[in-house]
Amino acid sequence: MDWRDWELFCEVVEHGGFSAAARVLGHPKSSLSAAVQRLEGNLGLRLIERTTRHLRLTEAGETIYRRVKPLFAALHDTHSEAQSMNRAISGTLRIKSPYEFGAHHAGPVACELMSRYPELSIRIDVEHDIVNPVAENYDIVFAMLEAPLPSAGIVIRRVFSLERGLFASPSLLARYGEPRTVADLAKLPLLTGPNDTAWAITPPGGTVQRLGIEKPRLISSNAHVRLQAALAGHGVLRVTASYTRTAVETGQLRRLLADHLCEPLNVHALLPARRFIPAKVRCLLDAMDAHARGDPTAHIHP
Repeated sequence: MDWRDWELFCEVVEHGGFSAAARVLGHPKSSLSAAVQRLEGNLGLRLIERTTRHLRLTEAGETIYRRVKPLFAALHDTHSEAQSMNRAISGTLRIKSPYEFGAHHAGPVACELMSRYPELSIRIDVEHDIVNPVAENYDIVFAMLEAPLPSAGIVIRRVFSLERGLFASPSLLARYGEPRTVADLAKLPLLTGPNDTAWAITPPGGTVQRLGIEKPRLISSNAHVRLQAALAGHGVLRVTASYTRTAVETGQLRRLLADHLCEPLNVHALLPARRFIPAKVRCLLDAMDAHARGDPTAHIHP
């Protein structure tokens, strides 16, 4: 009996079809189809009803998937536990992160780890959309708080809270004047992300005020695109303080309402819901903790 055929059957079901499973696993679609056909032949049962667009489990397929899938999950957890007992950090660490957090927080830490562990390879996919780390085969997914989080099969291991500020170019301020209040700020064009709602800003000693963003000048999920627009004088940028440090130091941007508090950017670290965390993932999280402790604008909550 080839247990790999059983596992590939579970992968096809979990990912909703042969094509999706083939993309995640990096296997030819034909090999997955052959594995399921072999399993059906050995069992003498039809497990999957195939159409041109949909995959549907038969009653027998549903029963087998429900009983067998947890066994393979437990096997992979045991394998991860055994690997974590080995102090050698190696293999490939797969990370997904929004651009801003990936470029200025996860990226530098990844470079440190690769210098420290020659056998470790790292893949960082920089995208704004949140994905389930189990379904997309990531070891860790960093996700913004503003967007809805997937719930099935994941666990939140860390929350990174990053200070944000308001920034604009001298040329923009020369045209509009420098704002002294949130009401003044409302007169300036804004550069926003697609999931932004009203910006929460707290004056010194006051209560939270909300700045509406009904007609932003630019909308982009990429923080670097918004930064370029701010440097060109097209609007006010709300972003993590560390992201604009160089531009502020060189006079290309100025911080606005510096005595006001912006709502921080909260980033979740999402991991597959396993009993054991692989050593390479634990190593990254520990290094991220150390990196944040060295940055006074970042705070981490377990």
